[in-house]
Amino acid sequence: MTLQQEIVGNAMQMAVVNLNPGQTVYCEAGKFLFKTTNVTMETRLSGPPGPGQQQGGAGSGGMGGILRQAMGTAMQVGQRALAGESLAFQYFTSQGGEGTVGFAGVLPGEMRALELDGTRAWFAEKDAFVAAESTVQFGIAFQGGRTGMSGGEGFVLEKFTGHGTVIIAGAGNFIDLNPADFGGRIEVDTGCLVAFEEGVQYGVQRIGGLNRQGLMNAVFGGEGLSLATLEGNGKVILQSLTIESLANALKKAQGGDKQGPTGGMFSTHAG
Repeated sequence: MTLQQEIVGNAMQMAVVNLNPGQTVYCEAGKFLFKTTNVTMETRLSGPPGPGQQQGGAGSGGMGGILRQAMGTAMQVGQRALAGESLAFQYFTSQGGEGTVGFAGVLPGEMRALELDGTRAWFAEKDAFVAAESTVQFGIAFQGGRTGMSGGEGFVLEKFTGHGTVIIAGAGNFIDLNPADFGGRIEVDTGCLVAFEEGVQYGVQRIGGLNRQGLMNAVFGGEGLSLATLEGNGKVILQSLTIESLANALKKAQGGDKQGPTGGMFSTHAG
């Protein structure tokens, strides 16, 4: 059953979800806005159960099943803690009729509803997840090795599998691309990547060599030493605003680069 939702707003969008009786949607802690009174809210450490599993341990095989479930929950929490994600999820279920729940991201920007049909997973940057149907499984994907360690934001990705709707959010405006339309490969700022379909290969490459131009790119170009690479045939979503650029703009507005009588050419800020 497709989640009935509407994304509203402009600079800071929000998702308004209409739930059928008994239907459940979950979100990352901190993304909830409002709900109608007939929608119950429950906070859990575990994500939604996968196919063939049951929530709460029912039919889980006695004490052994309970222990396995506890260990599985502990592993999920440990992965999310290592990835810097919220440790808990909030679950919302409509009781006795239709209900409404509102969610939002944490930065000014767009939101997008992705539909999963069970054939392809979606990967997203950290903090992109907002909410999803209980039939969508949330996981953490570690890139690992040299790619992850040099990739900064690309080291840890959120992974969504199963069937149903998942809502993600990003900063600024979204840009939809397919590497296949650009010779099979695109290179992007690591902070601009929001999400991509399974089948698109993600990697990180160094910008130039350890020479004069490479150092100029790293120090003055604002991109650091690496770019994210995306190869293959599949959907890719980028964002026009990075968290780093937003943080730098706010830092500047809080006291840096104060203009003197010469305008912006010289700063009167002493430190």
